[in-house]
Amino acid sequence: MKNVLVLGAGLVARPLVRYLLDQPDLEVTVASRTVSKAEALIGGRPRGRALAFDIVKDGDTLGALVAQSDLAISLLPYIYHVQVAEQCVRHRRHMVTTSYVKEAMQALDGAAREAGVILLNEIGVDPGIDHMSAMRIIDRVHRAGGQIAHFRSYCGGLPAPEANTNPFGYKFSWSPRGVLLAGRNDARYLENGQIVEVPNSRLFATRHTVPINGVGDLVAYPNRDSLPYRDLYGIPETRTIYRGTLRYPGWCETWQAFVELGLLDLTGRDDLAGLTWRQLIARLIGKPEAKDVRGELATHLGLSRNSAVLDRFEWLGLLSDEPLPAAPTILDALAVPMEARLSYEPGERDMLVLLHDFIAEYPGRTEHITSTMVDFGIPHGDTSMARTVSLPAAIATRLILEGRINLTGVHIPVRPEIYEPVLDELEQMGIRVEEHVEV
Repeated sequence: MKNVLVLGAGLVARPLVRYLLDQPDLEVTVASRTVSKAEALIGGRPRGRALAFDIVKDGDTLGALVAQSDLAISLLPYIYHVQVAEQCVRHRRHMVTTSYVKEAMQALDGAAREAGVILLNEIGVDPGIDHMSAMRIIDRVHRAGGQIAHFRSYCGGLPAPEANTNPFGYKFSWSPRGVLLAGRNDARYLENGQIVEVPNSRLFATRHTVPINGVGDLVAYPNRDSLPYRDLYGIPETRTIYRGTLRYPGWCETWQAFVELGLLDLTGRDDLAGLTWRQLIARLIGKPEAKDVRGELATHLGLSRNSAVLDRFEWLGLLSDEPLPAAPTILDALAVPMEARLSYEPGERDMLVLLHDFIAEYPGRTEHITSTMVDFGIPHGDTSMARTVSLPAAIATRLILEGRINLTGVHIPVRPEIYEPVLDELEQMGIRVEEHVEV
């Protein structure tokens, strides 16, 4: 019997914990700051154990928890993954996480190899299923003597069409603060051999329409730095590499306004107390005494007074006399009304959309290859976001403990011994990536 330590019991944890508890040779310890959440995930299963654990307050006991396990899964905020990884290397235990590899994590590669353990990162959906489904195509093209000339990849977690019931076209299926923080990123990609740099100030203005079969037109904007994926995916030959985030139309225009106004600011502020949202917006546009804040905001942003962007501000309460919530920064204050108003109602489904678009060149011919996944949540059950993030990690955990993934060091799932069995099992669960080739 082997023991898996799951650190964190947040929005995406349930499918992972239930999958692991369904394995007859695994025991699962879920350690969470809120022990009742861990207990709910375990649901009284005999091989499950819930522990109260706060990595900020109880960090000195992390090593002991790791040492008692065979593998640790970190579902904590990304800033704690390296702390967990260091303990895994120290105690010669494997680690799995769904988050991006940061520089400090990559720096542990040599130590992990020496310790004989794998630190498997980016084994979720984006990153995760996107890597695996892309690499399956890339490796196949290369084996057939082709090259990847252009590659564009898009992913988005959205409400299912019937649940798209608010002006933003979005509802939270993961951390609201995480969504807002992602809106602060710069981006970079390669287009026809030219590097395109996108500062955060233009992130949401750099957008284009992407049609998705069965869904309709969505809008994409660039996701972080795409350039490293030439090397990570082994396609130095490509002339285009672009990774984008998908949203329903209207999202980007509103978020561009958020950025321009400073609503995603993380500067500590002690002057927010006692302000209303209307007063804050008036200050941000330099018109603290304005009576017609909507009109002044329209002028400041270069929009019509009747703009749908301003309608979304009104709907969210940002032009109201509602007091600001107690929060250390403007971004944290904004997260409060967004979470309250952009939440799923009971029984509503979310939707995960993933699209890869390749141009592959062979001697004498060209292929246009698309790979599409449209996955829906289960009404009154697990969200698609939870399933597609956590089940790849759960499957990989089992494969590592069974010795079927026999690698050491810091990895992401771009090798066939990882992506082939994980994608095959996901397909058995109904999480399918459909490929289409046009010559």
